[in-house]
Amino acid sequence: MSNPPSLLPPNATRAERSLEAAISSASDLPAPLRSLWNPDTCPADALPWLAWALSLDSWQPYWPEAVKRQRIRDAIEIQRRKGTARSVRDVVRSFGSSLALREWWQRATPGAPHTFDVTLSLGAAVPNTAEFQQDIVDEISRTKPVRSHFTFTAGLRASGGVGIAGAARPIIYRRLSATAD
Repeated sequence: MSNPPSLLPPNATRAERSLEAAISSASDLPAPLRSLWNPDTCPADALPWLAWALSLDSWQPYWPEAVKRQRIRDAIEIQRRKGTARSVRDVVRSFGSSLALREWWQRATPGAPHTFDVTLSLGAAVPNTAEFQQDIVDEISRTKPVRSHFTFTAGLRASGGVGIAGAARPIIYRRLSATAD
């Protein structure tokens, strides 16, 4: 690649010319911006910077990589709907969990206005620690409507089944006949 003409004035110092040469060679480095701004193709060590660029409110290094990538994927949508019940659902979903959200007017006996109940079900792929649950509660507090208050209940989501197993064991038998002689 040919060097472009210098933009420095004729009276530029040797240090300025050296700096210009160093900077011009740095511009030849590849910059895969399209893959860096995509949460699915971004290298794992660059994910915190992408989260910062998308204004994620919290970021913890102990989260599983799948949770980090999902939080980045949902960041813009959550910011767009912040202060609504949907944003609370989106935040919990981005942590790899599911929830049942029941607002005060949806209860059998209506509760205090502007309150809601959150029942969280943690999935199998997320850590089941108090620290992780506290991160979810903190994010719900940041995203919920400011005037609202909530109660939080956590549980584990598990699936299983009953299986029937059997085995056949071949039995060889011989008929014995006894005769009196």
